[in-house]
Amino acid sequence: MGWRRCIPFRPFLRRGHEGDDLLPRLRSDVLLSRFWTSPRSVDTLNRERQLAVDFIAAAAGGPTIYLGRDMKLSHAGMGITKADYAAFMRCLSVTLDTFKVPEAERSEVVAFTASLESEIVEA
Repeated sequence: MGWRRCIPFRPFLRRGHEGDDLLPRLRSDVLLSRFWTSPRSVDTLNRERQLAVDFIAAAAGGPTIYLGRDMKLSHAGMGITKADYAAFMRCLSVTLDTFKVPEAERSEVVAFTASLESEIVEA
């Protein structure tokens, strides 16, 4: 259930640098930046990026193994709202535009990401 679904958007992942665009975009978003207010080490930022990449790759069918917590537990207590999730989806859309992800792959990524909303949004 949830993050364990296998969906075929491997070509999107093979390009490899989407995480280098999306995470900084999220951190600098007016609404979402509050989730990154405390200072983080380079190591922590690298770990955050690696967990995001591993999560997406594992959900797409591997061969990566995601060792992080499930989405509900990972985001518990953060107070993420529907407006926050909409902002996240806007940032994701800009990243997909930046990398000129083809419509078929884009639709799969957006559908998969939208399916996680109920596991992440609390308020």
